[in-house]
Amino acid sequence: MGPPPVLLLLLVLPLLAAGVVLRQSQEPKELWGYVQVRSKAHMFWWLYYADNPTKDFTELPLILWLQGGPGASGCGFGNFEEIGPLDKEMKRRNTTWLQAASILFVDNPVGTGFSYVDDCSLFAKNLTTVVSDMMVFLGEFFTRRTEFQTIPFYIFSESYGGKMAAGIALELHEAVQKGTIKCNFMGAALGDSWISPLDSVLSWGPYLYSTSLLDDKGLAEVTGVAKEIMDAINKNQYGLATELWGKAEDIIEENTDNVNFYNIMTKEVPEVKSNEQGNLHLRLYQRHVRNMHKDSLNELMNGPIRKKLKIIPDCVKWGGQSIEVFQNMAEDFMKPVIDIVDQLLAANVNVTVYNGQLDLIVDTMGQEAWIRKLKWPNLNQFSQQRWKALYVSPESTETAAFHKAYENFAFFWILKAGHMVPSDQGEMALKMVRMVTQQQQ
Repeated sequence: MGPPPVLLLLLVLPLLAAGVVLRQSQEPKELWGYVQVRSKAHMFWWLYYADNPTKDFTELPLILWLQGGPGASGCGFGNFEEIGPLDKEMKRRNTTWLQAASILFVDNPVGTGFSYVDDCSLFAKNLTTVVSDMMVFLGEFFTRRTEFQTIPFYIFSESYGGKMAAGIALELHEAVQKGTIKCNFMGAALGDSWISPLDSVLSWGPYLYSTSLLDDKGLAEVTGVAKEIMDAINKNQYGLATELWGKAEDIIEENTDNVNFYNIMTKEVPEVKSNEQGNLHLRLYQRHVRNMHKDSLNELMNGPIRKKLKIIPDCVKWGGQSIEVFQNMAEDFMKPVIDIVDQLLAANVNVTVYNGQLDLIVDTMGQEAWIRKLKWPNLNQFSQQRWKALYVSPESTETAAFHKAYENFAFFWILKAGHMVPSDQGEMALKMVRMVTQQQQ
């Protein structure tokens, strides 16, 4: 393991956008730093204390946000594009989750965002390593930040981050039970999450067909490659399944005139044309990770933010190792973790699933399909519940979402949202956070 993990803490003044009128006299308190999770493997984190005009941070929960990819940066994309206090233009975000919680962004797996490894053999290759690294980080974080040990702690996630969140949540629950990590862990929220890749893939054709984005011929082509993926997974050929997954996405793009996998109401113009595809992993990386490292965010993170943080090594570029992160996880990518969700429910851990109506890559049909496969004894009672319509405010008449819950399991169907729910429906996402963390509306 090498030397003990080192936690570097810095208390700093944040960037202020010129001309922005603040509701309070100062921006929320921030901390950031690195934890050495293994010898020569360094994980970057960024903490914002809750910013609520009537409540101290001690009266609100702490949320760990896990981004997807694998290889997409929570400290970058999740922070500046989705739920942090400022957007990438350095303007105040009206729907920041800091109104309801403190937020801990972590660039994981190592090599993501500002996290880095000194040796290329140290990239995580499976969920087991991702979970192990995060346990080191969380153990160090809660040991040093004792003010958060008793505050309700939740893991919220998006996309592949949901797969990681499930594994981390189970390991954390066990660590808390054993007393090896001191924190008040209250549950995990899995957003548009890659819990069962096969169920997502099998639903792509029917979903696109039902929304008039495939014709009969296109549906037959997508269904054909989906069956190839199913055969590979049934034979435990997960590397092949990942390759075929890339092939399935190519077929979808050809048949739909490049539908956006993250929101079917928008169009994605590919950087790499079909006759110039080259390396499969590079193509998949460009579609699903580089998409979250666009020029404006890249310039912000490697310019003003890097200058602000002051601790990023000269040899580290934000997102510089992310393609290696993605490629190293390719064999693990298509493996399901439905069994881990079952274990969480059996351990009485609160599990929330939320999904955007317009998401394709992890469409709601696929989420519902794997949920039906749960062995949770209360699944039938959950299924029999009638969902409830939700509105962003008492004055609103437009349905923003539907919600269903039973015991320690809940589902939110978020309308008019794609894969990145907080970006598309910020008010509803914030309302959902308050509901999940049991705050009064």
